[in-house]
Amino acid sequence: MPAIPLPALHASHAGTWLREANSDTRGCSTGEAINAAADTPVLLLNAPLVASRLGYPDLSGLDLLELFAFIHPAKFCVPTPKGLAHALDLDEAKGDQDVPELLQRAAGKLLQTCESPDWAEREGAWSTLQSLARLRWPWAGVLAPHVRKPERAEKWLFSRLPEWEEAPERPQPAQVNIDQFEVEAQLERLTGEGAERRDGQRAYALDARGVFAPRDKQKRPHVLLAQAGTGIGKTLGYLAPASLWAEKAQGTVWVSTYTKNLQRQLRRESRRAWPTQRGDGSQPVVVRKGRENYLCLLNLEDALQGGFAGRPAVLAQLVARWAAYSADGDMIGGDLPGWLGTLFRKRAISALTDQRGECIYAGCPHYRKCFIERATRASAQADLVIANHALVMINAARGRHHGQPPTRIVFDEGHHVFDAADSTFSAALTGMEAIELRRWIIGPEKGNRGRRRGLSARLADVASYDDAGGEAVEAAVEAAQELPADGWIGRLAEATPLGPVEALLGQVRALTYARDESAAHDAGYGIETEIASLPGSLIEAAQAAQAALAAIRGPLMKLGGRLEAVLEDAPDWLDGQGRARIEGARHSLRWRIDLLAAWESLLARLGGPADPDFVDWFAVDRNDTREFDIGIHRHWLDPMKPFADVVLEPAHGVMLTSATLTDRLPDAGEAEVAPTEDWAGAIAASGAPHIELQPRTSSAQSPFDYAGRAEVLIVTDIRRGDLAALAGGYARLIEAAGGGVLGLFTAIKRLRAVYGRIADRLARVGLPLYAQHVDPIDTGTLTDIFRDDRKASLLGTDALRDGVDVPGESLRCVVLEAAPWPRPTILHRARRAAGGGSSYDDRIIRARLAQAFGRLIRSREDAGHFIVLSSAFPSRLLSAFPPGTPVRRLTLDEALQRVAAGPPNVDTGDEVDGITAREKQGQ
Repeated sequence: MPAIPLPALHASHAGTWLREANSDTRGCSTGEAINAAADTPVLLLNAPLVASRLGYPDLSGLDLLELFAFIHPAKFCVPTPKGLAHALDLDEAKGDQDVPELLQRAAGKLLQTCESPDWAEREGAWSTLQSLARLRWPWAGVLAPHVRKPERAEKWLFSRLPEWEEAPERPQPAQVNIDQFEVEAQLERLTGEGAERRDGQRAYALDARGVFAPRDKQKRPHVLLAQAGTGIGKTLGYLAPASLWAEKAQGTVWVSTYTKNLQRQLRRESRRAWPTQRGDGSQPVVVRKGRENYLCLLNLEDALQGGFAGRPAVLAQLVARWAAYSADGDMIGGDLPGWLGTLFRKRAISALTDQRGECIYAGCPHYRKCFIERATRASAQADLVIANHALVMINAARGRHHGQPPTRIVFDEGHHVFDAADSTFSAALTGMEAIELRRWIIGPEKGNRGRRRGLSARLADVASYDDAGGEAVEAAVEAAQELPADGWIGRLAEATPLGPVEALLGQVRALTYARDESAAHDAGYGIETEIASLPGSLIEAAQAAQAALAAIRGPLMKLGGRLEAVLEDAPDWLDGQGRARIEGARHSLRWRIDLLAAWESLLARLGGPADPDFVDWFAVDRNDTREFDIGIHRHWLDPMKPFADVVLEPAHGVMLTSATLTDRLPDAGEAEVAPTEDWAGAIAASGAPHIELQPRTSSAQSPFDYAGRAEVLIVTDIRRGDLAALAGGYARLIEAAGGGVLGLFTAIKRLRAVYGRIADRLARVGLPLYAQHVDPIDTGTLTDIFRDDRKASLLGTDALRDGVDVPGESLRCVVLEAAPWPRPTILHRARRAAGGGSSYDDRIIRARLAQAFGRLIRSREDAGHFIVLSSAFPSRLLSAFPPGTPVRRLTLDEALQRVAAGPPNVDTGDEVDGITAREKQGQ
């Protein structure tokens, strides 16, 4: 493959290398590399990452990732030299010094693709390239000779996309029973002939069958809490009865997950039970996500027609290329490469989705081609809908279902249901939330750009037809002037608020700072204070703000009534599309009315007695000392109470399943534990007790040999707070393991400090290190990079503890910088008091440890070490690990010897935390 004759630059923590157009590669200084990039366009791979390595944020050049996104839209490539070589079927670079030549060969291969008659993504490329040339995209001139002009004019994106079609609503599911033999036969079919018979999986599938039985009492669903250890095969275990029920009852099963990884796995596994398409072209399996995940075609059109400028405009063109080839328009976790948005400094990806609830539904010219509406309608006809916890709860709370509401729901990753409910059913009156409401009602102000329209523009035809509706719109717009406006944070800092809501937030800010007990300990982080003993001035400000909110809610409620009247007595000009637009407006109004009511309730509590069902507090949110939001927060003490009301009660069957539903109490590995003790927390966290229901429980142990394949090492000689020792420990462990280390931190500040001390050292010995919150790469792509390179290591926080699924040799060691104690917030303190004090903390920590340990062993072949750098790790937390897992307390040097020796091989005579491994396994 001929290399393209352009200079190429590569930078890593180990050094910088430059290759001129027709010469050899040579090492160079940082300054020389920056000058070379400034003098002439150079080939780069992931320009923001190279810029961070050079410490020069203004670096630009010919980024091969942008070229790849243009030539192969909707195709993923791991954004590393190795990943690019694999994607293009090229030989890997043997070392950093060989990367510049690889970049030249990769550029040549990509340009050659453009000239190939087999280029699958040729359609639309020439037109997009002309637009990119006008935007002075660096690659435009290079590509121009290789992308020939088509003989016929290419269709515009919005003409090429197919329209969705309405389908009749499915009837209610039939009441059917599934017998044991049907489930066993279906499970055998799904696992494949000749597959190993797993008794645990079979028992699990039979237990799941009960969720799909007809309900006996109204508001009393069948609820199953099913704990299934890693390796049981729980996905096919519940899909076996689910697919039988969907076929016999002609109903829809919803499977809800917490992470994108599991959604992708579910999509793959579901192909064993359902075809990709039915005979009529409809999809039996549909993935549903929140609106903010999908490309908004109206936002994209606005961006293409001048709404974006400079680099964001280039991104819009590349996204338009992708949209023409995307399977579903999912921008977050779908087939849009996660790294594409990070190449553009302003992160314009979010501006191309419906982040702020500004959708105008049928009023949009692209409504019939909308990715969101297509997914919504497809899910109404599907046998299986794969969704996430937040979407299931939000839809249930707002009563917005297209078609029949879900009656059979499986919550996989069920240990996250509590956290998802906590977020869904909370309320927050903050400056950012209030200004979003203002913009939704009023629209753009003072020459602000963007296509967002206020109520007056969205409902202009209704206002002209219905005088009362028009008056309500005008009244709402006038009342919304009292909400915070642009520049509100600066005005509060200067004590010059505008309007009653800003005045209240100013009082909240002042009181929060006055009562801040953290002093300099957490400087730069958010601060909060309880709502107690409030000064009279704040209570008066709250009353004024409450009246202002009520003045907005009243006209909105009147407008909702007028819209309903217009639909009931429709004028001649109101066609089907107009009705759909008004229905969408009614839904948006109900959402804002409920939001205002929640805010008013929150303000009414100030100065009065506290409600025992809720926890309220004031907060100032900060990032590196910069304030970005201020407000009043309210969470349920037990968010499973509203979850039970809106999700459990209407359902007929609900299953919560996970490998870590229950708390393994101390000594659970050495003694029998009564099921009521072990399951008490899981049953309480299911919400079932709130509807006076006793759920069924089942448990299937993991088939993995943890005693022989894993080892827990507790390093006792790194003192807490000794950052140099902590960084040195991480570096030496990564070197001993030869990479493949996942490092988990409880604080971003310590993560960054450790990374800064050890990244160069590791790179010089060929062990690349990546870090969340440091590298300009999204978390999903960081995980892909880690998975693709067995020598790489990755540092991160809680998101990685739950979201990393890396079976095989790429993950051989998990290192925790400390025991994952819960952060002592006001909300946590209230729940701790209600949940048993220190035992509540211990349950949380054991659950976090169990989830982190679960990252290590993902298949029978996996083996590795789980290391905690803690000099005083409490023994009562050791039951978090699977029974039989060896646990050793030792020094760092002793831990390094065991890690360097390779995967664990348990010596049954060694002492393990006070007992031998043989004794522990025998108990």
